[in-house]
Amino acid sequence: MRSPEAVECIWPLEASLGEGPFWSAAERAVWFVDIFGKQLHRFEPAKNIRRSWTAPAKVSFVLPQTQGSFLVGLPGAVARFRPDKDEFEILERLEEHHPKNRLNDACVDPQCRLWFGTMDEDAQRKSGAIYRWGDEADPVEVDSGYCISNGPAFSPDGRTFYATDTLDRVIYRFRVTEDGRLHRKEPFIQFQSKDGYPDGTTVDAEGCLWVAFYGGWSVRRFSPTGEMIREVNLPCANVTKLAFGGDGLRTAFVTTARDGLSPQELLEQPLAGGLFAFEAGVSGLPQAQCSIAEK
Repeated sequence: MRSPEAVECIWPLEASLGEGPFWSAAERAVWFVDIFGKQLHRFEPAKNIRRSWTAPAKVSFVLPQTQGSFLVGLPGAVARFRPDKDEFEILERLEEHHPKNRLNDACVDPQCRLWFGTMDEDAQRKSGAIYRWGDEADPVEVDSGYCISNGPAFSPDGRTFYATDTLDRVIYRFRVTEDGRLHRKEPFIQFQSKDGYPDGTTVDAEGCLWVAFYGGWSVRRFSPTGEMIREVNLPCANVTKLAFGGDGLRTAFVTTARDGLSPQELLEQPLAGGLFAFEAGVSGLPQAQCSIAEK
């Protein structure tokens, strides 16, 4: 058993841009992606089994859909991934009017709807948006004006939605109606340059928000009122997202990235791009499966 502050690199795979971990309870495995490496990864901690698949393009997220299949984000498209067949099937294309956009971070709400964001690949234009896809025939845009949208997450009751504007270093909070509409958008936490950039987020069973900081060497836990109540430091600067898994959903799995580090920084951070784990001391929320209306 790891001590509460013992951070361990459980897979030093040197991902260029590791992202989007989630815990599959049925498989007792953590899934995640390497966006720039065009890879999907799966790791079973108890058996130390590691497996990877190559995506046809930059893959921004992987989330469970039904038994044996997953939804993934590709540039300008949501696709289904079947690992048993090593097969990717485009389900929906979007934002063809923004050819330099790609999909980025995503999550599933308590109603099993898929929420995902888009971003400008050049990190220059606020052409990114946030989408919801549930019973609708097509994804529905629910907010816009993001250069790099990130970290979609929900409170345990599904009534509060968090969205991150990474370059503006702000996390927004919304109220959510039963049918998935957003309202009462307000800044929840505004960060400073010394903090790094807020990246992926996740919510624990107590309703606290865990934020990974790109360039900030850490993940931090914030109360539902926005106060920082814990910080866990990692041995590399670019920390991207956290997911809860393992027994009782009390192990935190954390993805990191090598992208953007200089040769000297890479020498000083040999574990950058690895998958890390530590005992969180609090439980996470079970991972829901995506349920979308396919054509």
